Amino acid sequence: MTATRPPRHTLRIGTRGSPLALVQAREVAAGLQRLSNGEVTGEVVTFKTGGDKLTTERLVNAGGKGLFTREIDAAVDDGRCDIGVHSLKDVPSVLPDGQALIAYPQREDPRDGFITTTGLKSPKDLPEGATVGTASLRRESQTLALRPDMKIVTFRGNVQTRLRKLNEGLADATYLAMAGLHRLDMAHVAAPISVEDMIPAAGQGIISIAARPDDMDDDLLKLIAGLDHAQTRHAAMAERAFLVELDGSCRTSMAGHARLEDGVWKFSGEVLAPDGSQRWVQHGTAQSDASLDELASLGRSAGKRIREAAGGELPAFDDV
Repeated sequence: MTATRPPRHTLRIGTRGSPLALVQAREVAAGLQRLSNGEVTGEVVTFKTGGDKLTTERLVNAGGKGLFTREIDAAVDDGRCDIGVHSLKDVPSVLPDGQALIAYPQREDPRDGFITTTGLKSPKDLPEGATVGTASLRRESQTLALRPDMKIVTFRGNVQTRLRKLNEGLADATYLAMAGLHRLDMAHVAAPISVEDMIPAAGQGIISIAARPDDMDDDLLKLIAGLDHAQTRHAAMAERAFLVELDGSCRTSMAGHARLEDGVWKFSGEVLAPDGSQRWVQHGTAQSDASLDELASLGRSAGKRIREAAGGELPAFDDV
């Protein structure tokens, strides 16, 4: 796709300053430059978000979802940035007034990656009573559902920080998203866990581009929309609809994943008790040519069935 020349040549791209966030923002900038035949370049503007300021505490104790996006959202709202580039799993289900997610570039590997210093490939392989480091409530509950004997400790930080903590013996294993590892050319440090064994977080592996469409030039909007990947957008619709339907708190362990497989859309969603002792899992399918509304309905339907099976009220972590 080649867009007509927009009136503004430099697009200010808001992002976090982490190594992964910078890679993602630069991918978007490169894509825009390519689609515009060099007429549009991206200026990356970094922000230290509330989530970045936490080094040991769980995100839910400081406000949960939105901690990685609020400062960037504000910059888009007040014109300091033209667009915000986010990891979709960090984006709240309700966007700021006037903002929309206008493009979803092609999804990276959505699976979780399992990391040890001993080469083990799965939590199933850990010795009895081993310690697993994670700050994710979802991963904690999924680990305990698989291995109730595991001990969970809070683990935050980038790849290098987590590897250092493992080497220091603070835990026997940890997790990172394979998408981020691929984007950082570090996929070799982890063993991918199948979606069947550990359903990913909704939106995991997807980059989203947020903007204020009513405040943006039409040609520029069309250019950004050229980065959209239809299959990724469909998956995002199902997964975000699942979260909205459940309307779970940030203290609820939830996972949802949609993928086009063997010519059929397949959705898997689950809610877990904090200690992994109970799991409510639902699956659904849709035709390969299903519309965005039909994919959203697929996610909502799974959420409704889970809520009914759980008795109407979702389990939540009381004190994390």
